[in-house]
Amino acid sequence: MKTINDFNFKDKQALIRVDFNVPLDKNFQVTDATRIQSAKPTIIKILENGGSCVLMSHLGRPKGIQDEFSLRHIVSSVEDIIGVEVKVANDCIGDEVEELASSLEPGEILLLENLRFHDEEKAGDKAFAEKLSKLGDIYVNDAFGTAHRAHASTTVVAEFFPENKCFGNLLAQEIESIDKVLKTGEKPVLAVLGGAKVSSKITIIENILDKVDHLIIGGGMTFTFIKAQGGSIGDSICEDDKMKLALEILKQAEAKNVKIHLPVDVLAANAFSNDAETQVVDVTMIPDGWQGLDAGPKSKANFHDVVMQCKTILWNGPLGVFEMETFAKGTIELGNSIAEATKNGAFSLVGGGDSVAAVKQFGFENKVSYVSTGGGAMLESLEGKTLPGIAAILE
Repeated sequence: MKTINDFNFKDKQALIRVDFNVPLDKNFQVTDATRIQSAKPTIIKILENGGSCVLMSHLGRPKGIQDEFSLRHIVSSVEDIIGVEVKVANDCIGDEVEELASSLEPGEILLLENLRFHDEEKAGDKAFAEKLSKLGDIYVNDAFGTAHRAHASTTVVAEFFPENKCFGNLLAQEIESIDKVLKTGEKPVLAVLGGAKVSSKITIIENILDKVDHLIIGGGMTFTFIKAQGGSIGDSICEDDKMKLALEILKQAEAKNVKIHLPVDVLAANAFSNDAETQVVDVTMIPDGWQGLDAGPKSKANFHDVVMQCKTILWNGPLGVFEMETFAKGTIELGNSIAEATKNGAFSLVGGGDSVAAVKQFGFENKVSYVSTGGGAMLESLEGKTLPGIAAILE
């Protein structure tokens, strides 16, 4: 696996695919700069090595050229975080851009305009990728968030750098973290899968059953498993058409000697509201008119015990409706348990939109080993798929 540490960037220009698809408020201010922060080590290393950087990214889902999706809006945030003045191009291809790129001195940065202003980007157009390739000597992919897309800037452009292509620090870390969970992690290995639907996690469960020793299933998908086993789940969310599959997963796990841990009790509410009446009930005996919205006290204690005995932990998905304070405690206590296990030497990887949001919201970011920056890319990796953006560098 070639990374930026395998190249000398002195007097070389790095064409870097970054993921600067960051959220902006109505005044076009960046509201979460995590993705820019994450790209910083790669950019700084290349500049300190005596190279220059041409950064390319998309922002949002523009239909043609739309000013609200211009990367000009994020320039000041990029400059603040990287600590270097950033030059800006009016486009990402063309003579003017090539001229700007060729005039870059070592230590300088050029930010290209939104790649998705051109339909050829998402189409994976070869001629468009070739135009991008003229802007650098070495291609660096550091955009894990888009590594599952076979777009021109993430995959096709690599063909024009047969010997001079590599992973940036962020992408290399993402690959190593997922490998630790799926391949090289110290046993016992635990996966915590939460979220609302079994259907969105089926392929992950099927792929990781061979790799884990324990599987905690929480969140809304709990109730498909409980109902499938004959429990009463009241008005809790359930995918009736996936009950057969849930039983199949339990059977597969048993055959592979994987211990599955489901909640034994839940905090139930008489409405989907932070102010609803609540009661703690047995997970198999939720009354009609009530729905389980968080893990109960016995479940939290059981899960804590499981977490504490594991050496490698993957956390994907919350245990309850953490966006409502009343139903956030299960997720918070799970976070505390994983933080404690990490402090005691376990490796913990958090990935997937909701669990990353929870980790940030409740301050666990620096208490786990690694927080993934890519939602869809992370999920596809866990499903055992080879991501096109990664394959393009390894080829």
